[in-house]
Amino acid sequence: MADRRLQVFTTVARLLSFTKAAETLYMTQPAVTFQIRQLEEHFNTRLFDRTHNRITLTEVGQRVKEYADKIIILYKEMDNEVRALTGDVQGPLIVGASTTIGEYFIPGIVGAYQSTFRDVKVRLHVANTNGIIHMVENNQIDIGIVEGPVNNKNLVTDVIWDDELVVVCSVDHPLTRQHCVSAADLLDHPFIGREEGSGTREVMKNYLVSQDLNSEQLNIIMEFGSPESIKNVVSAGLGISILSIATMEKELALKSLCAISLEKPMRRPFSIVYQRQKFRLRAMDEFLEFTQAHCATKQKLLQLT
Repeated sequence: MADRRLQVFTTVARLLSFTKAAETLYMTQPAVTFQIRQLEEHFNTRLFDRTHNRITLTEVGQRVKEYADKIIILYKEMDNEVRALTGDVQGPLIVGASTTIGEYFIPGIVGAYQSTFRDVKVRLHVANTNGIIHMVENNQIDIGIVEGPVNNKNLVTDVIWDDELVVVCSVDHPLTRQHCVSAADLLDHPFIGREEGSGTREVMKNYLVSQDLNSEQLNIIMEFGSPESIKNVVSAGLGISILSIATMEKELALKSLCAISLEKPMRRPFSIVYQRQKFRLRAMDEFLEFTQAHCATKQKLLQLT
């Protein structure tokens, strides 16, 4: 119902890129350009200056953006209030998840949520923790679910899961003879690490500092952006790693890898994050409540086993 041209315009104005706006809106770039051209023809003036593959808002464009933002917020408030009165929950809802959560944790939650709220269209973006937080800050996604602590005071952070990180090694590795592993033991073996910006990497760094060590003492021979890549290299006997126990269900069942706890357990929260000032659609509120309830139930079941 809200003017599609204004939605396209505010997205381009926020990202200052027709290409990124097209990706965010799931449109082609020519379609985005057409919507902007229509709006410029309506006002009979340019809204963007285009120079050297770069765009900036004109003075008029900046004023249009100020009003467009208000109009879209008012529309969302109206839509939300009406749906609250009618009991209707609809989307779209854009969710972001850090790599470990996106690959192993969130798919089951999204699937169960979609089964309950069939009229909500959930879109999922997966990136490392820093990338997801950046998307929330820039209003590219409605909700993020990330690993480890979040330091931005402008974001609401709700912990939904207590995750354990374990030492992962091949089944014939010498460490498998130990009941648990000390932090110092990690320094004695080739190490396969996560990439910079990963929540797992940040938690591991902080853990080593708490044990009077630092990550520079690790013999890091490779770095990857995916737990699956790390597991493949570790299973080949090229080194050990630190991964979430949540990523190890299949390998432990097949006995293709070993997971060993640290003497002092390494734990981290999985947290939902969203903008403190963001207007929350009913679909977003329902997703927050649904995810918190789902995680609380699953955590209780794990404690009983």
